[in-house]
Amino acid sequence: MCGIIGYIGEKNCVPILLNGLKRLEYRGYDSAGLALINNGTASVIKNKGKVSLLQEKVDSLNLSAKLGIGHTRWATHGVPNEINAHPHHNHKKNLFVIHNGIIENYQTLREGLRQMGYSFLSETDSEVLPHLIDSFLQKGFDLFKAVRLALSEVEGTYGIAVIYEGEPNKIVAARKGSPLIVGVGENENFVASDVSAILAHTKQVAYLEDGELVEIYKDKFITKTISDTEIAKEVHEISMTLDQIDKGGYPHFMLKEIMEQPDSVTNSLRGRILFKKGTAKLGGLESVTEQLTNSKRIIISACGTSWHSGLVGEYMLEQFARIPTEVEYASEFRYRNPIITPEDTVFFISQSGETADTLAALREAKIRGALVLGICNVVGSSIARGSMAGVYIHAGPEIGVASTKAFTSQLIVLALITLLIARKKHLSLIDGKSIAEELKNIPQKIEEILKLNSHIEMIAEQFKDAKNFLYLGRGYNFPVALEGALKLKEISYIHAEGYPAAEMKHGPIALIDENMPVVFIAPKDSTYEKIVSNIEEIKARKGRIIAIASQSDNEIDKLVDYTIKVPDTIRMLMPILTVIPLQLLAYHIAVKKGLNVDQPRNLAKSVTVE
Repeated sequence: MCGIIGYIGEKNCVPILLNGLKRLEYRGYDSAGLALINNGTASVIKNKGKVSLLQEKVDSLNLSAKLGIGHTRWATHGVPNEINAHPHHNHKKNLFVIHNGIIENYQTLREGLRQMGYSFLSETDSEVLPHLIDSFLQKGFDLFKAVRLALSEVEGTYGIAVIYEGEPNKIVAARKGSPLIVGVGENENFVASDVSAILAHTKQVAYLEDGELVEIYKDKFITKTISDTEIAKEVHEISMTLDQIDKGGYPHFMLKEIMEQPDSVTNSLRGRILFKKGTAKLGGLESVTEQLTNSKRIIISACGTSWHSGLVGEYMLEQFARIPTEVEYASEFRYRNPIITPEDTVFFISQSGETADTLAALREAKIRGALVLGICNVVGSSIARGSMAGVYIHAGPEIGVASTKAFTSQLIVLALITLLIARKKHLSLIDGKSIAEELKNIPQKIEEILKLNSHIEMIAEQFKDAKNFLYLGRGYNFPVALEGALKLKEISYIHAEGYPAAEMKHGPIALIDENMPVVFIAPKDSTYEKIVSNIEEIKARKGRIIAIASQSDNEIDKLVDYTIKVPDTIRMLMPILTVIPLQLLAYHIAVKKGLNVDQPRNLAKSVTVE
């Protein structure tokens, strides 16, 4: 959940590390630090709070070095403060480690190290690593072997980078369950947890796999397994540009990414619809299409917003592909001994492709023989590499912690998968063409909704001081209610809950009074009359009502306080449209409350710990 960057080369690494940490700020963090080795002398600078505070410290010291590592920490073990911040060091302060992940057996390791005479300053699990590595250095091993032997005693997850005064010509890094890449430059090399940290310097990267360690020199890198077998790593060129991870003139990444959705959805669709055949073409699934089509059951496993997209996918797949579909929280999936057979297909959805719970569930499904497929955004991510096949959503970099464009692109991809399977089974050419045409029109319809931004901002002004919100929807729009509530919770810190509208009478209606805003997702579909009845029930109890309604609906305005109208489309695609006003509503409420929209408290973009 934190950020890692390291540099070795001929340049002063201090500005490179600081700028890299700034690129990683979107991941969520509460402290930051650097460790440098210059002319055989090590120094460490760290603090609670933002990278900008770290930069002020560094600037006042006028530091320079050609070898260094930097880190942004998201607290797990120990409160956010300077002592718990990374990098951590050994007792001599000549060995420095930065760590993402959780050391599950740290208490056992800590006790053993204490008995060897080591003492600890922090409350973190991570601090055992420099002392553990040091214990092997004291036995005469070189740095790489000391790291390798130390990690063989570690249980848990890690992405680490290590530097040592005694060997100032290298960085040693390793990965297990937490993403790490090597960046390859001209007479300089990098290590990072995220390509955005090094994109300004190189587009050549090698991806570390679990159980791999790497020695990084300024002119080469050597990769080995934890059992000391050397591995030849392929270097990939990434297509992302710096422009894609800048705000582009918007005040926040979140607003930029909401406004990018006509383009991100277009990119998710590009080249994937065969209009004459009324079907989809998904190159990443070609090798498994028959097996997927003949699945007896589909399971979708995900977390957070991706879980909500999976719920919509369940409606799509059962309605059109006629395959029984279940949606599982990845965090629960692996722990409940699920029944999985080789006739099942399990989709794993993750924006980052690094979500720890989802990765763990993926490995469990693989062991049990299912067809394991990935749906993710980040090319080369762990889920993409660990799946048997899959589909990239091609939404482009998503920097805002609260996911927006990735969600709508996930829905597009799920719709394409549904269309592909349904046409291979029983869906007629006419119906297939109808769905294909509606998919083609979605980007333009999103553009129409985005023109309502000022109207939605006005509504946000009326509700920015609310303490609670209720979101209600039926059918395909029940998951949208969940997603709208999640967006509001994430960035405005207003308590919000999403429910199926029919469930309102089974408890939540007790909360309704003149202070309770209720958002209805109420397009004109087969559930519309039922939704109107629910609106009447709220109105009778003086609840304040916002309705997301169809453009063609002129009656609903008489029943509610505020309406936001969206274009009509077929039911399976309506969630792509109805969610966008909810994204904007949450955004504007958070801005009006003066909150940090892109980096909400306690949250991280990529959840790489369980």
